[in-house]
Amino acid sequence: MAAALAASAVPMVQRWRKGTSSPKDMIRGLAAVPRRYLVDVHHAVERRKGAAPMHALVAGGTLAGSAALAAGVIPALRESRLYWCGVAVFFVTAIGGTYLVWKRRNPKKPSWLSGGRFLWLPNALLAWNLGGALVALVHVAMPGKTGVAFVPLAMMAAGGAGLVVQVARGPMRHAFSGVTWLAAHSRPERFGGGRSTDLRPLALAAPTLGTLVPGDFAWNVLASFDACIECGRCEQHCPAFAAGQRLNPKALIQGLALSARGEDASAYTGSPAPHAPPTSGKGSMTGAIIGADAMIHPDTLWACTTCRSCVEQCPMMIEHVDAIVDLRRGQTLMLGEVRPGAADALRRLRDTGESGGRPLSARADGLAGENVPVLTEEDETDVLLWLGDGAYELRYARTLRALVKLLRLADVKFAILGEAELDCGDLARRLGDEATFQDLATEVIGTLNSRRFQRIVTADPHALNVLKNEYPALGGKWEVVHHTTFLDELVSAGRLKLNARDLPSVAYHDPCYLGRYNGEFDAPRRLLAAACKTTVEMERHGRQSMCCGGGGGNPVSDVDAELRIPDIRMGQATEVGAAIVAVGCPGCTAMLEGVPEPRPEVKDIAELVLEAVVPA
Repeated sequence: MAAALAASAVPMVQRWRKGTSSPKDMIRGLAAVPRRYLVDVHHAVERRKGAAPMHALVAGGTLAGSAALAAGVIPALRESRLYWCGVAVFFVTAIGGTYLVWKRRNPKKPSWLSGGRFLWLPNALLAWNLGGALVALVHVAMPGKTGVAFVPLAMMAAGGAGLVVQVARGPMRHAFSGVTWLAAHSRPERFGGGRSTDLRPLALAAPTLGTLVPGDFAWNVLASFDACIECGRCEQHCPAFAAGQRLNPKALIQGLALSARGEDASAYTGSPAPHAPPTSGKGSMTGAIIGADAMIHPDTLWACTTCRSCVEQCPMMIEHVDAIVDLRRGQTLMLGEVRPGAADALRRLRDTGESGGRPLSARADGLAGENVPVLTEEDETDVLLWLGDGAYELRYARTLRALVKLLRLADVKFAILGEAELDCGDLARRLGDEATFQDLATEVIGTLNSRRFQRIVTADPHALNVLKNEYPALGGKWEVVHHTTFLDELVSAGRLKLNARDLPSVAYHDPCYLGRYNGEFDAPRRLLAAACKTTVEMERHGRQSMCCGGGGGNPVSDVDAELRIPDIRMGQATEVGAAIVAVGCPGCTAMLEGVPEPRPEVKDIAELVLEAVVPA
């Protein structure tokens, strides 16, 4: 059995080696796997009711029983009834877990789970574990009568053969590929509760930019696709899938795995991407991944909002967003294949430094009556207020005016860049145009390095993420905080005093780029608790929050859908009786306020805090 399993792993390793180089310290990685599996993976698994006990029983029982049985080569153990009783207990435990594996898809398989070879897995597990239990019980009842155990051993052999097939060509391949991926993860910083969300810079002088064929992925990323167990958690939490957009993250990862393995799309037995046009469903390690004659339709690629909900939910910690952006980079930089609306936005960014093509001098027009100082190279300030792309919109200008008033009430010395503020490049990078992003970043970094300030404060989580997490790799390092974090500091320091107002119920909508990307969940809630007497939580909040639909270039990518993501989100707010939805992102404000009335009122946290300020 062990030899057969080892042999079944050889083709996987050979296939991964066709990917690009990504040096890893495998000794240290493998040493870290037990903790990564028992802590990080377990925390994700247990979010689905019943999944953790099932895995603990079937995996723990099967592995422990098999290892204990193998230890029977030691004569002293083989002669001990107590030893055989222990072996029996392990296998019986695994039989209980096997029942839970069977029950998961019977009598009716949930839509988010795949079928196919998964339906045969309980049979192989039962044969192996029941055979093992009977072998042990025979030795307990009749010591030394090894020949009597022929039938159970035959049962084990049949089950073992089935498990080898499941590892080689079925869902159990994740048992080997998952360990490999956990040991050689592309973002090891995520383990132990860490966070790693920044997109990595692309070497623009490389002959291939982004990913066009499976072989363009790094070898360990190819292993991650094989590690997918098709549990459907990403599918259940994907806002694009919920809205009927042409993306199912599970189908996407499986499409990448099938392309690398050279298998047909028919091997996938889960839910497809909603309404995605048909493709040939053919793939190979050197064949195109995206296209009507390939495995994945282009519409699937542009439907992603890059919210990282799929990544957050995945028990194998697969990096869906990294893969999608790599594919977008290939389409954008190598082929020039982007959606028309996105192409227009990228052209305006290249031509004017602003995605709407509007004058840079008009960015601060919404603050015209506030007499906000502009920071020049000769001046110095404590806080540089980064306005962001949304500043051109009248609605977001209300948020900025509220923030400016609060900064003045707290006697904060601050300034803006004025027309020296370019777009930070978030949109370009998420759409795969790394060249435009790096051009913009170079200019912005040069501007910021020529100014003197203590920290940057912004009300735009997308700008926060780029300035704080992605510019350092290109030479730009400053302290950058979200406006809710900064306001929370001012309240805690007593520089702003709040009197909680008796408003209708207020629910906070976590922006993806503030919460999942940057780990800020508490400061906005502390501010709301201080400013509003009645707050409620939507079912999906914190790390589990649902995207507004405004990220990843989605609004400019002409994405087809059955529903609008913000409509779904506002429905979730209505379900908990929220009359006001508090936000902390201009994109979220625009998307949620675009929902037809009747709906909850949308207010930025800065506006709610300003209303609750006690005059000095």
